[in-house]
Amino acid sequence: MWISYKTIVIKEILRFSRIWVQTIFPPIITTSLYLLIFGGLMGKRIGDMQGVDYLHYIIPGVILMTVITNSYTNTVTSFFLAKFNHSIEELLVAPVSYWVILLGYVSGGVSRGFAVGLGVSIAMSFFIDFEINNMLIVFIIFLFTSILFSLAGFINAIFAQSFDDISIVPTFILMPMTYLGGIFYNVEILPQFWQNISKFNPIYYMVDSFRFGFLGVSTSEFWVSILVLLSIIIVLSIIAFCLLKKCEY
Repeated sequence: MWISYKTIVIKEILRFSRIWVQTIFPPIITTSLYLLIFGGLMGKRIGDMQGVDYLHYIIPGVILMTVITNSYTNTVTSFFLAKFNHSIEELLVAPVSYWVILLGYVSGGVSRGFAVGLGVSIAMSFFIDFEINNMLIVFIIFLFTSILFSLAGFINAIFAQSFDDISIVPTFILMPMTYLGGIFYNVEILPQFWQNISKFNPIYYMVDSFRFGFLGVSTSEFWVSILVLLSIIIVLSIIAFCLLKKCEY
């Protein structure tokens, strides 16, 4: 089982690291532009949020946005290409359990999320002075976020029948959830109705807890966020396993 898992993970890491110019470098450029426009130019006019200047306030959210996008994209693209090339049948008939297959692909998504998130953090440290308030909380939220969206990408890949299908969820679901999750603002400035809606968005809990680990400020209880994220991860894991076991390719 360990050899099977290690093989899938190494294959996944080599897949995105060989094309690092397309997978790791662009998020660093995009993030730098976000910080330049929203933080550097507009931040001076916006002022502070929760006692933190706006440029530093959006850093955790921007880092987490790259983790979300890349964890999701890695899993959905890799598994769909395996379906498209019919190489997934070879894996399914091999003596490898479904949990190992799922864990291997999710680990690949987590690896890419970590690689990009770390790259973005290092790049930002050259331009902005910032300190991390609690490294353990940052690591936990980093891990939970990448696992959750790797699972979501895996489920999307199982249902996808064409390349267009793998872009529907990021465009119409993932992107609105990301921007409405409080990455660029404090949700408490929203009207009460939209604050209540935000509580149903898991990205709100991710960003808020990640900001708590980074800056020490938050609008929700940390353990509530952990409970929400763990619950979603367990549900998505069960769904992904059942779909992998029952679906025909």
